[in-house]
Amino acid sequence: MKTLFLGDIVGSSGRDAVTQRLPALREQWGLDFVVVNGENATNGMGLSGEHAKLLLEAGVDCLTLGDHAFDQKDMMQFCETETRIIRPINFAKVAPGRGVRIFEDRRGRRILVAQVLGQVFMKRPFDDPFSALDQVFTNHKLGGSVQAILVDVHCEATSEKMAMGHFCDGKASIVVGTHTHVCTGDAQILPAGTAYLTDAGMCGDYNSVIGMDKAEPLRRFVTGMAKGRFSPAKGEATLSGLYVETDDRTGKATRVVAIREGGRLAQSTP
Repeated sequence: MKTLFLGDIVGSSGRDAVTQRLPALREQWGLDFVVVNGENATNGMGLSGEHAKLLLEAGVDCLTLGDHAFDQKDMMQFCETETRIIRPINFAKVAPGRGVRIFEDRRGRRILVAQVLGQVFMKRPFDDPFSALDQVFTNHKLGGSVQAILVDVHCEATSEKMAMGHFCDGKASIVVGTHTHVCTGDAQILPAGTAYLTDAGMCGDYNSVIGMDKAEPLRRFVTGMAKGRFSPAKGEATLSGLYVETDDRTGKATRVVAIREGGRLAQSTP
């Protein structure tokens, strides 16, 4: 199975890049399944139902969210009916939607997608992500009920993401970090066969401060004072993420490539 994961979409620049380029990339790269983190797609804060529809219509098979999951209030209701949207499994017991779901690709192969929020340096404490995933792995085995398992680890600390990667090694096909909007250079296959990347980066304009127009973040860093709201940068976006090939029989990764397509960054494609 050929799976593409794209990191956090930031604003209209990231949205447009995904909706305009993904259909051709699916064909060009022979993709079987596409997962995209969309939690900053609507003006940099959350994901609206309208923008979710545009991304799904463009060929995204699953949208994951994050700590800004419900910043756009219509997502509270929208994610209850749109089953292709996954919010963090450990967000809150009363949160709407679902944190894990099994999908099928066009050939009928089953891929489980789950998302967890980290606990280190996050604004509020979330439930334990390790025990939440442990229950998922107890119920679903690679090469058994599913052909692949993808875990989106949405958190701040690189150490926590790396610990999660090793915790999931051999139990998941793909573990990829999101949230920081900065792509890391450690794409690898872990010893027991799990494809891993500490952070997928963002689908947004990298001539920015983590996707936001530079003026206001710079002002706050230099003066310690806020003058306005953050707004997403609007230059050409780079699609950043991870491409993984997995063995249908075992669910283990056989090839992994960090993706950077378009925009300012050095290019890297399958």
